[in-house]
Amino acid sequence: MADQIRYDLLTQQALRGVVRSVLTDAAKKGLPGDHHFYITFDTKADGVGISERLLGQYPEEMTIILQHQFWDLEVSDTELEVGLSFGGIPEKLTVPFEAITGFFDPSVQFGLQFEEVTEADEAKTAPSVTQDKAVGDKARNAKPAKPPAVAAPAKAAPATPEPGPDKPVGGGEVVRLDRFRKK
Repeated sequence: MADQIRYDLLTQQALRGVVRSVLTDAAKKGLPGDHHFYITFDTKADGVGISERLLGQYPEEMTIILQHQFWDLEVSDTELEVGLSFGGIPEKLTVPFEAITGFFDPSVQFGLQFEEVTEADEAKTAPSVTQDKAVGDKARNAKPAKPPAVAAPAKAAPATPEPGPDKPVGGGEVVRLDRFRKK
């Protein structure tokens, strides 16, 4: 696999950079207009810092909302730290960008969903020599292809810790990176 450009990984890194830039601006200037963020992350990922109480409530994945009631948002090159209240108890969370599995701004219907790439996924995307030849032959003889159509907007609402809105949020487009991987 070392001889293949990993566009899927490069794309994920670039999109995590978008999340980092947006959060950096929010940390410096506050949230503009009606913007607010749902950030979903893997609670068991390396570098995640949450209390045992929250880990007990959210043993796999957690979604936080950065809207009205958060404080001390700090963003570095590798992680974000933020203060939030859960059940009236203030908590400080540390979330590495690599642990983030989803980012959604419902005010503009913008969302990103990140997929974990495992060694099994890498083996699936590694074409064999015969596949490479077939792809090369097709590419030489094929007409230019149109870019893939964008999928319909996702309608699923993320699970939210308190405080959260009473109505579901949805309708934003979620970019799924695995859609572009070879199967």
